Amino acid sequence: MVDPDEHTVAELRDELDAVDDLDTLSAVLDAEREGQDRKTAREAVEKRMDELREAGEVDAPETEGEYEDPDDADAADEADADTDGDGDETEPDADDGDGGEADDAAKDTDETDDAANDADDEADNDDGLSHPTRDKKHIRALQGGHYEDMWVFCETQQGELLDVSKEMLGKARELMDQYAADYGDDEQVVAFLMGDDCRELATEAITYGADVAVFHDDDRLARFLNTPYTRIAAHMARGEGTFDDDSWYDYDEPRYALYPATNNGRDLSATVQAELDSGLASDCSDLFIEEEKISNPVKTGEPGEKKVFEKVLHMKRPDFSGFEYSTILCLDNPDRDFHPQGASVIPGTFDVPEPDPDRDGLVVEHDMDLDEEWFTVTVEEYDELDEGVDLTGHDVVVCLGRGIGDAPTEGIELGLDLVDAFEDAALGITRGIVTSSYQFDGHVQDYTGEDRQIGETGQVVAPDLYIAAGVSGAVQHKVGMDDSETIVAINTDPDARVHDFSDYFVEGDLFEVLPRLTDAVESGDVSMEAVADGGDDT
Repeated sequence: MVDPDEHTVAELRDELDAVDDLDTLSAVLDAEREGQDRKTAREAVEKRMDELREAGEVDAPETEGEYEDPDDADAADEADADTDGDGDETEPDADDGDGGEADDAAKDTDETDDAANDADDEADNDDGLSHPTRDKKHIRALQGGHYEDMWVFCETQQGELLDVSKEMLGKARELMDQYAADYGDDEQVVAFLMGDDCRELATEAITYGADVAVFHDDDRLARFLNTPYTRIAAHMARGEGTFDDDSWYDYDEPRYALYPATNNGRDLSATVQAELDSGLASDCSDLFIEEEKISNPVKTGEPGEKKVFEKVLHMKRPDFSGFEYSTILCLDNPDRDFHPQGASVIPGTFDVPEPDPDRDGLVVEHDMDLDEEWFTVTVEEYDELDEGVDLTGHDVVVCLGRGIGDAPTEGIELGLDLVDAFEDAALGITRGIVTSSYQFDGHVQDYTGEDRQIGETGQVVAPDLYIAAGVSGAVQHKVGMDDSETIVAINTDPDARVHDFSDYFVEGDLFEVLPRLTDAVESGDVSMEAVADGGDDT
């Protein structure tokens, strides 16, 4: 018999492959429980037992007393008591008194028929919503699969690539170039998108760093719909459906996948990763690829053993409203793989690369049958909102907080003056201003809406220079600007929380400091580059 104590889990799996006897496997399982009692080792034995049963090489296990349902056992005893010595069943007396038993039997039959009719009626009236997970099937994950490439979902809007799609393509290009340098493997950046008449957008994705751009064209996909988008994306990732050129795809699933952390991107990333039976790190603010040494026995398969996982995508994301940061890893288990390693990326986290119109790449059209049931929701009528304010992508962001409360209109005007002094700057505000009862005069009112809010429930920005004037520094606001290259805070309170995460802190009244800073920038005494590069603390 195989002694599990003499083998690591990996070695034990190899030994179990040669065992074709259920009793022997049961003995191995008992020995493991009495010995090291490793969860992964027990699972390996149980998996081998299941394989033999499924192959029909052994009988299904008999149910022993300790696993019997007490009610079933009682029912069996009663059945035994109702049989005579030669094993024949005792027939009920047909002439018994008032026929009570016969009436009961008829009643049971009627109830059974009623239940069956009710079930038929329920099936006929099923609206598909009462039991939304009824047809959900488990997708068995791959083990020992072959994975390559970094896939990037390129979200579009009104016939254009969103900036965050371009940001992710640029970051993916950077990651995979470094990947090639570190591991010697030239794997590709694959853009994937779907929509109506999106071939040109696929071609544009090549100019921003993709090696391959896969697109699915259908006029029903002009607006985002989760079900068809999910099914198409999963088919693309598995190499299913048809490609007009499939020479580039020779693996089981992508190694990595990136999605935008937009409303649609968050929706799609969760369902696609679930469809591919993998995990997702949401709202990430940094990504890098390197090896990681892990001692968790669930991942190594052996208690006390350390294992080095190579080519791991490290996904950094803010937690606790940005007060802490976590790095998420999506690692394989000994008996199943988790690919693609997926992340959604906060818009504005990375720079938009300069497009290279001369860059070579492969544009591939994907095709598959789309079920009409995937399009049961249609948009019959809609209103288009005015274009919102995009604070991302600027070199400088000036943000004003409740410190303007003594003279709200003047405070906004001073902030706008400083914005105008820089070549590429924008004005943002904190939630404190959005929810305040401040009275603003004239055109200043246009700059105090929720569309300029920075923070957890507003926009996330990462400029080269972030100037926070009259901002206390609540953790909810910190989420929206913590990745800025250089943070300058102006506040009368030296103990304000913003002091803790600022590169430079000016203790002073913003109504006095902002005009002087504006004059210095306009005169050339202070440039954005000078502030961002450093200087003496004030």
